[in-house]
Amino acid sequence: MLAACLAGAPSIGAHGQVMASPSPAVAGRPIRAADAPNVVLILLDDAGYAASTTFGGFADTPTLSRLAQEGLRYTSFNVSAICSPTRAALLSGRNQHRVGFGSTPEAYRPYAGYNGVWPRESASIAEVLRRAGYSTAAFGKWHNTPYWELTPTGPFDRWPTGLGFEHFYGFMIGEVSQWEPPLYRDTAPVTPPRTAEQGYHLTTDITDEAVQWLRTQRAFAPERPYFLYFAPGAPHKPHHVPADWIARYKGRFDRGWDVLRQETFERQKQLGVIPSEARLTPRPPEIPAWSALSPDEQRLAARQMEVYAAFLAHTDAEIGRLIQAVRSRPDGENTLILYVASDNGASAMDGVLGSNDTHAPPTPVAEQLAQIDELGGPDHLNAYAAGWAWMNSTPFQWTKGIASHWGGTRAPLVASWPRRIAGRGEVRTQFAYATDIAATVYDAAGIDPRRPIDGIAQTALDGVSLLRTFADARAASPRRTQYFENWGSRAIYRDGWVAGVRMVGQNLGENIRRGPAPGAQTWELYDVAHDFSQAQDLAAARPGKLKELQAAFDAEARRNGVYPIETPNVRYAPPSPIAGRTSFVYFPGAPWTSYRALPSLSRPHAIEVTAEVHGAPSGVLVSHGSRLGGFVLYVRDGRVVYENNAAGRRRVRLEAPGPLPDGEVRIRFEMHGAAAPGAPFSGQGALFVNGRQVANGPLGPITDPAYDAASFSVGEARISPVSRAMPLPSRFEGRIAQVEVELR
Repeated sequence: MLAACLAGAPSIGAHGQVMASPSPAVAGRPIRAADAPNVVLILLDDAGYAASTTFGGFADTPTLSRLAQEGLRYTSFNVSAICSPTRAALLSGRNQHRVGFGSTPEAYRPYAGYNGVWPRESASIAEVLRRAGYSTAAFGKWHNTPYWELTPTGPFDRWPTGLGFEHFYGFMIGEVSQWEPPLYRDTAPVTPPRTAEQGYHLTTDITDEAVQWLRTQRAFAPERPYFLYFAPGAPHKPHHVPADWIARYKGRFDRGWDVLRQETFERQKQLGVIPSEARLTPRPPEIPAWSALSPDEQRLAARQMEVYAAFLAHTDAEIGRLIQAVRSRPDGENTLILYVASDNGASAMDGVLGSNDTHAPPTPVAEQLAQIDELGGPDHLNAYAAGWAWMNSTPFQWTKGIASHWGGTRAPLVASWPRRIAGRGEVRTQFAYATDIAATVYDAAGIDPRRPIDGIAQTALDGVSLLRTFADARAASPRRTQYFENWGSRAIYRDGWVAGVRMVGQNLGENIRRGPAPGAQTWELYDVAHDFSQAQDLAAARPGKLKELQAAFDAEARRNGVYPIETPNVRYAPPSPIAGRTSFVYFPGAPWTSYRALPSLSRPHAIEVTAEVHGAPSGVLVSHGSRLGGFVLYVRDGRVVYENNAAGRRRVRLEAPGPLPDGEVRIRFEMHGAAAPGAPFSGQGALFVNGRQVANGPLGPITDPAYDAASFSVGEARISPVSRAMPLPSRFEGRIAQVEVELR
């Protein structure tokens, strides 16, 4: 009977009925067309249009240039002005608000366009390709799962592996330390394989993982095409890169952003990535002239850009290793590589002079200068001055977060497909948007994405295929209209015209987050068919055209769920897996936990550890955070210590005067205090052993761990050490029964 089944004969069911032979679509994966391409989609983070040498900038990107020389450069490709919306549009083929990502998950709003809940009616490109027989994997940054679902118990249906990726290795939030990232393998929390001191770096790690995945696919499923999504967290802040890479850029930015932006502009014309008639837009008043900075400020800013350029160059080099592995396969020439070299504009969100710690008030210049040789290393969350973001947006106005101007939304795109793209090294000028990537991939693979999935009818794509432009430089632009909206800034493109309105604030960081009500802004109008950089506002000269485009924006906003548009300072409490709970119990041996699944401890609370000790043990009892902020309760030579790490700047300890007694002990820490209006919680702590107070005192400001610090663990330190006295892993040498946390 087995032989008959294998030969394709009918088989007999359990009750004697004749069953049809298994079809490929039922018993296995669909059989693909022989020429269906592999697809590699690469997405950089916060690079900006002009950061790379490939598009006229200063960061060396030979991999991007090599792909452009064998393929095409797109100069009018657009994304959302912030990251998660771009990723949602890129991976779904639908406009970002239609799939719940008008903003990032942490900016949750209780509206369908902003709730971060990816609908099943809009399957991801990975899900569609997987069902067509593709192997699928994602590496790097995700940032498209509701934060209240980032728990060890899920639900996992909106994680990468629930949205069509058979494998995921990377991080789930917006930014992480490149030296000490909180990682997941599929849905399981994992720690980096090496420490920062041992030379670990996230971009290198995800490249190693992606190359190994490719080798595994070739070994065990060489007949199947694959879809590989590679999204490093670079060059998003913090700007972390090995010191030898930084040394390559020493002195290259000493002349400042005004002079270097002009040089970038001239190179862009030579490269053909901007038209010869394009105009360079002026520096906005929010950004100081380089000459207005003091010598100390110039020295600091130049170093910041050296670090950033090195970070981007290092990333491109790692991507080069990935591309080498892709091209070395027998099907390497039939691999479509789409390299989107920024998910939004370059980031000016860290202010006029940048910062060494992006989760505290801006670091004073004197303090940053004292740490200047440490920039790029694991002890800082460093980010560059806004003037460099402006330079990296050449020739456009504005930067990341500002959806009204190309500086926030124009991104480099390179397409390489040796088997199908004949026009090597050519430029394409057709207007396109992130949603067009999915449509292009479906077109290239011959896949119809409109078919129902698990009985669920699929929404129509907003994207339009770019495939015709691969062969025809003069092909009509695939789209006539595209809206943009982020944090209240918004715009509409239609047939070579753009109308937009920008949120206005007191400085370049604040104009992203605060400002007057959206209706109080002034609309601008540009003829971008003849004014590539949006240099001349025609709103006053063409009021009829402006009114026409405003009506077009309103129609698109209503169709896509953009309304209500609210200022960023409107806050909503997102759903929470722990809402209403005040008591928690944790156990040793469990994986580290994201702080998103934990209660806020910047309030009165108590932590009680039940343990058994003998002699004079050492090690971590409870660790929450990283070297960049958090707290740790530990034992050193038998004495219990509580240490508060305030953003890596100030460390305060409470320490018992004597050792713990042998046997079972109850170690209790209590936090008291209050927060004045507009000020952080100020804590007063006390330590108890078996009910007797052994230490107490002020701890200073208490804040929840920095955004990148996701590690909460019991019995050892994971990912990053909160205390210098407790390096990784500092496992507790006694036995912990449990840890109880009580909120007050």
